[in-house]
Amino acid sequence: MKHKIIETQHGDYTISTDPAKLDAAKAHAFLTQAHWSEGIPLEVLRKAMQNSLCFGLYYKGEQVGMTRAVTDYATYAYLCDVYVLPEHRGKGLGQWLVECVMTHPELQNLRRFTLATKDAHGVYARFGFTPLTAPERMMERHDPGVYLRLNAATLAAKS
Repeated sequence: MKHKIIETQHGDYTISTDPAKLDAAKAHAFLTQAHWSEGIPLEVLRKAMQNSLCFGLYYKGEQVGMTRAVTDYATYAYLCDVYVLPEHRGKGLGQWLVECVMTHPELQNLRRFTLATKDAHGVYARFGFTPLTAPERMMERHDPGVYLRLNAATLAAKS
């Protein structure tokens, strides 16, 4: 789905939904080390970004953070890959990123908006996220070793 590009400015920082501004390699440099996406292959991240509504965070034009909403734009969205580079943290930028996602006009009136977090529950609670109402109804198919296998297969194919 092609969406309207939205940009917002705060001092020297900009958040933009323009996919042409995103630098997948910069996002990969951070996300491949993050506990939730450790080892993610660059091509997997590129494909994920192409199929998501991405919000890039820029400092004087340089990408310093990002988040994605995986969505059908009608009923459901999943917030993921929220990050701000360490040297830009402590300025409320992560909250601003999430606020931009939650107020995006194409993500309004969804029946369900979910996310997974290891340690930032308080951040997301400010935006109305709560523990699952009925966790017994939710299921998942989780494969934490997939990136390791993909990386090993890529290395094997190159040799």
